[in-house]
Amino acid sequence: MVPFRLYRHLIPQLAAAARSPSAPKAAASCAPRRIPPLPALAMAAYGTGVCADSKLLFRQLFEKESSTYTYLLADVGDPEKPAVLIDPVDRTVDRDLNLIKELGLKLIYAMNTHVHADHVTGTGLIKTKLPGAKSVISKASGAKADQSVEHGDKIYFGKLFLEVRATPGHTAGCVTYVTGDSPDQPSPRMAFTGDALIIRACGRTDFQGGSSDQLYQSVHSQIFTLPKDTLLYPAHDYKGFTVTTVEEEVAYNARLSKDKVPAN
Repeated sequence: MVPFRLYRHLIPQLAAAARSPSAPKAAASCAPRRIPPLPALAMAAYGTGVCADSKLLFRQLFEKESSTYTYLLADVGDPEKPAVLIDPVDRTVDRDLNLIKELGLKLIYAMNTHVHADHVTGTGLIKTKLPGAKSVISKASGAKADQSVEHGDKIYFGKLFLEVRATPGHTAGCVTYVTGDSPDQPSPRMAFTGDALIIRACGRTDFQGGSSDQLYQSVHSQIFTLPKDTLLYPAHDYKGFTVTTVEEEVAYNARLSKDKVPAN
């Protein structure tokens, strides 16, 4: 079921329609009232369902000061309910760990998509509070971690896994974590893009060793080649969006969807 909060932006429109003089009057009947379906685009843009056989628990968490999304994934089909946390923020570590405890999960990995310039990662603080949890970041980032990953690596939590795709450009060490493509993995697939791709935009490339050419190539070769219904979850959003798809970004992301103009 798609959470109600994802559609609350439609409430003012529905209320205005109900107040309109041309709005139909309610019939005096006890018969069940037919509720019109939500717009197809909303369902396509905000659906976060997984296949019936999947045992994935998924939560999208938000830190308002830096407009950062943190993602919690767990295999609740495994007796230990192993979990991973992607892009935790130091200011919200207590919130995240309290949720993990409340849900009865076992955090095994605290992961970063890249070295962040706009906030302090929460992985170090998490490790002091949960010594069994391991930090993860790309080898290309040059940052210290318990596990340094490279393109093609797989990170398992229970029977579920995330595939590592190198997506440099915002920084040299950016990676995107993608759910698996086998029948026992979540469907549609999910990709956690960090700052390589932001909804209808992309991360900056004018600092931290960034390269606009490299970012363009990364997105087109590693993200836009995923199935068109793949759900894309960025590390940041500043406009109130939560999720997009490959199909949407190819069509509407003006920064990344245009053909690259050859250099003279």
